[in-house]
Amino acid sequence: MSSLRPLLSEEIIQKRILELGAEIDRDYPDGTLYLICILKGACFFLADLARAIKRDTFIDFMGISSYGKAKTSSGQVRVTKDLDIAVEGADLLIVEDIIDSGVTLNYLTQLLQQRNPRSVRIATLLDKPERRLRRVDVRYVGFHIPDEFVVGYGLDYAEKYRNLRDVCVLEP
Repeated sequence: MSSLRPLLSEEIIQKRILELGAEIDRDYPDGTLYLICILKGACFFLADLARAIKRDTFIDFMGISSYGKAKTSSGQVRVTKDLDIAVEGADLLIVEDIIDSGVTLNYLTQLLQQRNPRSVRIATLLDKPERRLRRVDVRYVGFHIPDEFVVGYGLDYAEKYRNLRDVCVLEP
């Protein structure tokens, strides 16, 4: 039986997202900005971040898988849902729930660069930099967290716990 230990409260998360939204507004004063949500986990972060950004944005979704039902990345990345839009000449902001090994985001960044956007940057709610296997340039970070398995606010374990309002450590 697993237990949950709160790590980040809903209030702390929402406060930080407002700060990130203001920072993104300053960094992208004009042009076409696409928020590219990585399904499924980042949809909660995307919804709140999009509302925190005051300028016009466009939203699209990508499905990327490297975990399956495991707690660690398999190292094999596959696109399960591609973009529905052309992104040439646009600013792209990849919106991710968590970055740990960097394998998925390294792959995705390279894939999107091939489509000739004006820029590609990454916004993540959570970052575990000590777990990096691949270099990833993360422009917007909500929180740096310790190397623990977390769930809630979109993050799951075997599709469970996504609906929690807080981010919690899943303990055995």
